[in-house]
Amino acid sequence: MTILVALTEGLPVGTNLALLQFMWMLVSGALLPQRGALFPALQATGLSAQATRRAWAAFRRGAWQTAVILRLWQEQVEGLPGWQVHLHEGYRAITVDVTAFWRPTLRNCPSKHYHPAANRALPAVIFGVIGVVGQIGSQRLACPLAFERVHPKDPSERRLWQELLRWAHRHLASDDVAVMDAGVKLADVLPAGLERYLLRLATNFTARRNRARPHCGKGRKPVYGEKIRPLELSYKGKTIAASSADRVETWMEDGVGMRAEIWEDLILPGVIPGPQAKTFQVYAIYDPAYTMPWLLATPLHLKAATVKAIYHDRWPVEQIPLSAKQMVGAHRQFVHADESIQRLPELALS
Repeated sequence: MTILVALTEGLPVGTNLALLQFMWMLVSGALLPQRGALFPALQATGLSAQATRRAWAAFRRGAWQTAVILRLWQEQVEGLPGWQVHLHEGYRAITVDVTAFWRPTLRNCPSKHYHPAANRALPAVIFGVIGVVGQIGSQRLACPLAFERVHPKDPSERRLWQELLRWAHRHLASDDVAVMDAGVKLADVLPAGLERYLLRLATNFTARRNRARPHCGKGRKPVYGEKIRPLELSYKGKTIAASSADRVETWMEDGVGMRAEIWEDLILPGVIPGPQAKTFQVYAIYDPAYTMPWLLATPLHLKAATVKAIYHDRWPVEQIPLSAKQMVGAHRQFVHADESIQRLPELALS
C-alpha cells in the first residue's frame, strides 16, 4: 500500500484514492476493465466520474513508472530502523530470477514459460525480477531493484535473460554477487561479462581444466583440458564416475555436518585453455537435508560455507511473485490491452 500511495504522489488531487481503489479492483479480479463496467463499478465505491477518469488514465497512459516506484520502495525499506543487508565475506547477494503470470486464454500473448505440470511451455507474461536480500528482525526478504519485460521484437525467455544479465553487468557494485538458479545456462552468463556471479548448475554439468592435457608422445598434441564431471551420472544402466575433487571442505552448520567438493580453474567445454579463457570454480555441496547436492559455479574464490550461504539468500526472491499472485490475487487477470497486460503484473509485483 505504501508503494501505491507513492506512485500517485504529485498527480492531481483525488487521483490517489481513485487509483488505489481502481488498481486493487483490477488486481483482485473484481473489475473487468471494459469502459462499460469500469465507471459504474468505481462510482459505486463513492468516487466521482472525474476521479474515475483520472484513475483510468493513470493506469492506461503511464502516469507512473515502475522504476520510480521501486526506487521509492527501496528508500522506504532501507530507511527502516531494523533493515540489515546480508553480507558474506564482504559480498552482497543480488538475486536475479524470472517469473511468469499465466495467461492460457490470452490471444497473442507475447511470451511463453515452461509449466512443469503441463510439461511444456504455456502462454504467460514473464518478467525478470532483480532484488537485494536483507533482513528485518528474523524475517529475510528481497527488496526489488528492477523488473524487466520481454523485448517487444524478441519475447523469448533467452532474450529476457540476456537483458537481465546486461542490467546486472551495468548496475552491480564491486561488492555485489548476482545469484541465479538453473533457469539460465553458464554459457549465457559468461559472455555477459559478469565478474561476480553464483549460478546453480544442472546435475549433468561438465567442464574442462584450463590447461591442455599432457602429450603422450604420439600423435597430435592435445588442445583441450581434462574433462571434469562433478557428479556421478547413470546412463542406460551404466554409471559414469565423477571426477576427483581438487579439495574438500567440511564444516558444521547448526549442529549438522556439511561437506563440499571443489574444482578450481575450470572452463566450459569447447573453450581452448589459456590466460584469455574465463575460468570459474565449481562447488558440489552435500547437505543431509537434500537428496542431491547443490552444484554451484562462481568465478570467486570463497569458502564453501560462504557459497552455500550466498545461494541460500536467493530464495527470498520467490516471495515477491508469491505475494503478487496468491496474496494480492494477480494470478487472475482480466486485462487484454498490450500495455495493460504488462503494467498490471508490474504493479502487483511492486
